[in-house]
Amino acid sequence: MLDARLRPLIDPPLNRAGLLLAGLGVTANALTFTGLAIGLAGAAAIAAGHIGWGLALIIANRLTDGLDGAVARARGPSDLGGYFDIVADFAFYVSIPVGFGLLAPANLLPALVLTASFVLTGVSFLAFAVIAGKRGAETQAHGKKSFFYSTGLAEGAETIAVFIAMCIWPAWFPLLAFAYAGLCTATIIQRSAMAVAAFRD
Repeated sequence: MLDARLRPLIDPPLNRAGLLLAGLGVTANALTFTGLAIGLAGAAAIAAGHIGWGLALIIANRLTDGLDGAVARARGPSDLGGYFDIVADFAFYVSIPVGFGLLAPANLLPALVLTASFVLTGVSFLAFAVIAGKRGAETQAHGKKSFFYSTGLAEGAETIAVFIAMCIWPAWFPLLAFAYAGLCTATIIQRSAMAVAAFRD
């Protein structure tokens, strides 16, 4: 919901940094895998009870994720890079609830529910992208991407805001997890309604 609105603010500095890194020979795929390792380390830190470190690593992961796209734009995007980027994103997204689920027994059920909602949201996102691409649909709302990005109520910015809130108030994890799972479910319904409107023959 907020991602497209934030792009005009975050893209200019990221693009400048991307040009610099590309000039130094840094590749987008290297940043993607570095960011994934950082994000998974954040989830492991949370599971071990080091939530402050988890928060720092979550923020570092998102910065790296923004830079890999900027480097890709500077060097020229690739389909393989787009594939690695979306897989790394979803691996990171599901790892954080898993980390909180391992942190405390009371977190296990809400973590499972939130992880399931992430999986279903991801399925709806990718299924929409495949069919929209097959039909030749294009959008620049989220910047230049390797495939069609459909807008939803729960997107990257909202997810990171919730992860940060979970790290600041870990005792509230169950409530935040159930609430955000509800927003993910609403996103699935919203995207399904969009599919009905866009793909009806």
